[in-house]
Amino acid sequence: MKKNMINLIFQTNAVMWAFLFSVLYGTFFFQSINAAERNIIVFVTDDESPTLGCYGDSVAVTPAIDALADDGVVFDNAFATTASCSASRSVILSGLHNHANGQYGHQHDFHKFASWYDVVSLSLPRALTRVGYRTVRIGKYHVAPEEVYHFESERKGSPRNAVQMANACADVINSKSEEPFFLYFATSDPHRGGGIDKDSALDLKPDLFGNKPKRGSHKDVKEVFFKPEDVQVPTFLPDTPETRSELAQYYQSCARIDQGLARLVELLKEANIFDKTLILFTSDHGMAFSGGKTTVYEPGLRVPFVVYDPYVKVRGVRSQSIINHTDITPSVLDFAGELDHSKQRPKHWMPPEEYWQEKPYATNENHGPRNGLLAYHGRSWLPILADPDFEIHDAHFASHTFHEIQMYYPMRAVSDHEWKLIWNIAHPLPYPFASDLWAASSWQSQYQRGPDAPYGKKTVKEYIYRPRFELYHIKEDPEETKNLANDPVHAGTLLNYQEKLKAMQQKFRDPWITKWNYE
Repeated sequence: MKKNMINLIFQTNAVMWAFLFSVLYGTFFFQSINAAERNIIVFVTDDESPTLGCYGDSVAVTPAIDALADDGVVFDNAFATTASCSASRSVILSGLHNHANGQYGHQHDFHKFASWYDVVSLSLPRALTRVGYRTVRIGKYHVAPEEVYHFESERKGSPRNAVQMANACADVINSKSEEPFFLYFATSDPHRGGGIDKDSALDLKPDLFGNKPKRGSHKDVKEVFFKPEDVQVPTFLPDTPETRSELAQYYQSCARIDQGLARLVELLKEANIFDKTLILFTSDHGMAFSGGKTTVYEPGLRVPFVVYDPYVKVRGVRSQSIINHTDITPSVLDFAGELDHSKQRPKHWMPPEEYWQEKPYATNENHGPRNGLLAYHGRSWLPILADPDFEIHDAHFASHTFHEIQMYYPMRAVSDHEWKLIWNIAHPLPYPFASDLWAASSWQSQYQRGPDAPYGKKTVKEYIYRPRFELYHIKEDPEETKNLANDPVHAGTLLNYQEKLKAMQQKFRDPWITKWNYE
């Protein structure tokens, strides 16, 4: 009897284990088969240049983005179209240059810029919602109107702690829904902020760039601290103790971002959907130092741009093709199967007048240009992911007008692999400073020395007072050190690129094209 009892127990346990295994296996199998395909994460950092290991920066501690680069495509010629936060984010989410979507400058507080209401028909989150995507945002938003750039839901998390942000999105990633998700993940790092490092021995103390004072740590983050003497000083900045101390804080903030990306990837793999999710990593524009942010110089416009697409076979490659932020919305829609290539807009297009007809509160709002907003300015870079040599643009166009409301200084620029032309439309004015860049110790340390003090490859005076045109042989002079606009030898090149600039202004319906007539 005892033996029979033992056999019964053994058989019962075996059945239970078999049942449990079948349940677990069935659940796993169901999840892996029925998990939503073609999920999308657009990861946007704040004021970050390509200071990453995958871009050759030997100081940066960015293992997660470097690993993603090894599994995807790194774009070496990726550009913001304007080096201003709100304006750039409107470009990312609309596929239109900011002069053409109405978001000329900052959205928040007294600045009060906003996109036109009819951008709603091209808006990325709106277009994806129409075809069944769960649209979710977390972190920095900084665009308006909300109804134009509407996401179905929002997750809360400190935009200074990308690890916490990732954890706050776990329910989105782990959802059993068969509908794919679009997650717009936007940090506030490495933007300046959080006060100054009062423990610094310098008279002009560095900004903390969102780091905790006294070498503190954000929750769940293993902070990486950098010594000022070890950082890389970009050539557009002065190599001073003040600059180095600020760069040390900047690099720490960037390392924190990387840990948030690592956590996102970990969550995707745990949910068995890493191989079903496109990940785009970029920044709104370059680093927050004078000569970078708010300018149309290379350090302001060049951004990191890494794309992981699990559905292509190409892995770990670099592309020299020119792309910019106007390309993000059409590319993401292309990935989702929602881009009408012939009309360069969503397949399930809803004319703006149709969207607004039953919303009388919007009747008297500014809907935008009378000739309409009918197509994206950007092009899909999806073909480049399979063929890194594929070209979608022969040149890049930049359009900057405001940053803060008091900073009117319109600039337009056109560049390709050979040359770059900058038109400083407001050139009689001194160049205006963002409040945080004016206060930066890296700037003040040189400004206080006088107008002839060096600032990178320029002097303080040369930085503030700019000529009407700047022409650079960008292939030979990537640091933009020698302005050839007044060189008779290059008069033909100047005229050629002026005509290219006008053509792009005409193509993208830039109101500032009229300034050619009286500037």
